[in-house]
Amino acid sequence: MTNLRIFRDAETARQSLLQRRPVEETAATPEMAARLRQVFGSDLTPAQAVERILAEVRAGGDAALRDLARRIDGFAPQSLAVTPEEFAAAREAVPAPLLASLRRAAERIEAFHRRQLRSSWLHFEGESTLGQLVRPLRRVGIYAPGGRAVYPSTLLMQAIPARVAGVAEVAVATPPRPDGRAAPAVLAAAEIAGVEQVYKVGGAQAIAALAYGTETVPRVDKIVGPGNIFVALAKRRLYGEVGIDQVAGPTETVVLADDGADAAAVAADLLAQAEHDPLASPILITTSQRLALATAVEVERQLAALPRPEAARQSLGSRGGAVVVESVEQGLALANEYAPEHLCLLVADPWRYLPLVQNAGGVFLGERSPETMGDYIAGPSHVMPTNGTARFASAQSTDDFLKITNLVALGEAEFRALAPDAIALAEAEGLNAHAAAIRARFPKGGQ
Repeated sequence: MTNLRIFRDAETARQSLLQRRPVEETAATPEMAARLRQVFGSDLTPAQAVERILAEVRAGGDAALRDLARRIDGFAPQSLAVTPEEFAAAREAVPAPLLASLRRAAERIEAFHRRQLRSSWLHFEGESTLGQLVRPLRRVGIYAPGGRAVYPSTLLMQAIPARVAGVAEVAVATPPRPDGRAAPAVLAAAEIAGVEQVYKVGGAQAIAALAYGTETVPRVDKIVGPGNIFVALAKRRLYGEVGIDQVAGPTETVVLADDGADAAAVAADLLAQAEHDPLASPILITTSQRLALATAVEVERQLAALPRPEAARQSLGSRGGAVVVESVEQGLALANEYAPEHLCLLVADPWRYLPLVQNAGGVFLGERSPETMGDYIAGPSHVMPTNGTARFASAQSTDDFLKITNLVALGEAEFRALAPDAIALAEAEGLNAHAAAIRARFPKGGQ
C-alpha cells in the first residue's frame, strides 16, 4: 500500500489535499498535550502555553529562561551566551569538508544578496527635494532551530543577508544540546557569517527573550527564522511589539511534472520535503497518471532506504499526494491557487511556463535545479513564505533587514502651488487643524 494518495480531479484535491489551516489551529498531539500538562501542571493548548512562556520570560528574564529550560528540556546551560572558547571548540569539532562547504555556500549567498541591495535616492525639482532614505535595522535576532535536526544552512541564509544589508548587531538564539552546548555546526555557520552573539535558548522562550530582552539576551528590533508550532505562535503573538519576518508554517513543495519527468527524481523531491516534518506538504501535480502511479511506487522504494523514514511516512500519509490534471496550464493554475513555498517545474521547456507562475516563494526550473540545491548552495535565501502567504509575501531578502524613510523638502514656490489642494483635501476630510497648519505658513490674510 502506498503512502501517496492520488487525486484524479482538481476539485477533489482542492477540498482535501490543497486545504490549509492557520498555524494557530494546529491541534496538540496526545503526546504534546501530555507534555504540556507535565510542564505547566494543567491542560493547555499550544497557544495558551505560549502565553504562559511569554509572561514568565517578560517577568523573570534569565532566571525564567533557565527555569523553562529545566522544565521543558530537563536541563539548563550554565551560561546562556556562547563563549569564545565554545566557538573555538566548535571550529575544531566540525569536519574540514563541512567547513569548506559552509564557506562555499556563504560566498554564493553573499554574492546573490549583494545584487539585491537598494540605495537611498533623492529627486531634485527646482528648490524642492523628494526622496527615500534606506537604512539597515540596528539589531536583528535570528532563531536557528535545533529540534529534529540542526540547520546551519538556515543560519547562513538569514545572517548573511542581514550582514549584507548593514545590520550592526545580529543575535542568534538556538536550542542547546543535552551537554549544555550549542551544536558545533551552528556555531561554525555563525562564525562564517560574521555573527558573534549566540545564545543557548530554544522554543517560544527564545522568541520572548529576543523580543523583550533579558539580562543576557539583547532586545532586538526584528526576529527572523523558522521553528516549531510554539515558535510560530510566539512570533504571531509578538508581532507589533517587535518586527517579525513571517509566521512560518511547515515546509511545502509542489512538483509540477509532465509525462517526460523521471519518477525517481520526482519521488526524491517529494521525500526531501517530507523528511523535514510530519506536517510538511509534499505534493505532485502532473499531467500523467502513469507518472503519478510510478512516483507512488518510487516513493515506497526510496522510503525503505531512508535511515529515518518516520517523519517522511507521516507527512506523505497525511499531507502528501498527487493530483492528475489535463494540462500543464491547468496544473499551474492549481499551483497558483495553492501558492506553495517551493514550486518545481519538471516539465519540457520550463522557461515557457514561467510567465504563468503568479504565486510561489521560489521557482526551480528543470531536473538539474532541485529544490534541495536551493536549500543549501544555489544562492537565494531558502527562507520563503509558507501556508499560502506567497500570494502576497516574498522570499527573504536584504529588504527584510532594511527600513525606508521618506524625505520631503519643498521649496517656497512648490509649497505655495500645492497648498490650496492640500487645504481642500484636509477640509474635505474634516481635519481643519491640518488645513490651519498649512495656512499658518502664509502671511496673514494670504494663501
